[in-house]
Amino acid sequence: MKEYIRELFSGYVRIKVIGSYTELFINRCIEYKIPIWDIARLDHETIILSLYISDVRRIRPHLKRTRCKVRIHERKGFPFILKRVIYSRGFLTGAISCLLLLFILSNMVWSITVNGATPEVEHKLKQAAVELGVTRGKFIFQLPSNQELQRQITEKMEEITWVGVKRSGTTYHFEVVQKQLPEKQPALNPRHIVAKKKAIVTKMYVEEGQAQVEENTYVKPGQLLISGFIGKKEKSELVPAKGEVFGRTWYVSNVSIPLKSTFITNTGERKTSYAIGVSRFHIPIWGFGKPEFSEYETVEHETNLRFLKWELPFSFQSKKMLGTEEVTRTYSKSEALDAARSVARKDIEDKTSDEAEINKEKILHHEEENGKVNVKIHFEVIEEIGKNIPIIQGD
Repeated sequence: MKEYIRELFSGYVRIKVIGSYTELFINRCIEYKIPIWDIARLDHETIILSLYISDVRRIRPHLKRTRCKVRIHERKGFPFILKRVIYSRGFLTGAISCLLLLFILSNMVWSITVNGATPEVEHKLKQAAVELGVTRGKFIFQLPSNQELQRQITEKMEEITWVGVKRSGTTYHFEVVQKQLPEKQPALNPRHIVAKKKAIVTKMYVEEGQAQVEENTYVKPGQLLISGFIGKKEKSELVPAKGEVFGRTWYVSNVSIPLKSTFITNTGERKTSYAIGVSRFHIPIWGFGKPEFSEYETVEHETNLRFLKWELPFSFQSKKMLGTEEVTRTYSKSEALDAARSVARKDIEDKTSDEAEINKEKILHHEEENGKVNVKIHFEVIEEIGKNIPIIQGD
């Protein structure tokens, strides 16, 4: 087996030895340890045998001594195959072009599948994926990571609870969990609507039940707003009270704003470099050298390269260097008050429902202390103030 491998990779020739002393030539090759094999006689003056390429020069003195001539009959082995390939430029160019084309196609997106979604949601998801660059013919290493795609699609689409992103070869698979539509509510039990906080009623919408307060009435927590009893006392009926009660409520927010603060921000300058990864090493191919700006943050994205269904031990790395600078922000006292209002409003919006509306705001107190402005702000908010409570038998 070892001899066969050597013959294949070292290369050998089949030669014809012509002369009257061919037997003497064979004996001299054996005497001088020149490997020959597959010896066959063609006629009384001609023999044919196999010989390693490296030993062709060694037989020249023995040919002279035995008055024999030699002719090449066949050339075999890897060196001759490689030589033929190199000289066949058209074949070589075609083979390299074919491999290169397969490599390029193996690293492009060719299919997108969506599972677990209705046709409408599937269409919207594919549109969202296109906006993020996931389209047929796009290079995979130019796309965001699977985790980033998952995050951005989830943020874009309200119809889904979760989406899983998986890449298999040249195909992106999206597994979707849609939001469940609320089931039909069962018949409601009798109930009242009461106030959940102090407020002055501004407006009421009663669908079912009987209003117990009027607009511009001050109410306390737990006070009955819409009763679940309708009709006269003798013929009263119990119903689930329905309606909305909006009232004027009040909040106080305390905010501290530093007059001087330091933070890092992007300048808008950027430099992108690309590299091919081999094992733990990266070979730069574009964007050499350091950026012209001294302070920057680095964002790296690396994608493994593929050839057909196989993952290659190579990767494509893109590295973005985003210029940064340290900025010191100094507020005047009036600017600090405006910033405090914005922070306080955001705090109130987080505490209340989406339907709530800030009606008025007023700074109750502010003072400068230890490089900060401490502000106390009063807010008047219009919001829904009712909550449901069940009617207990005997009420």
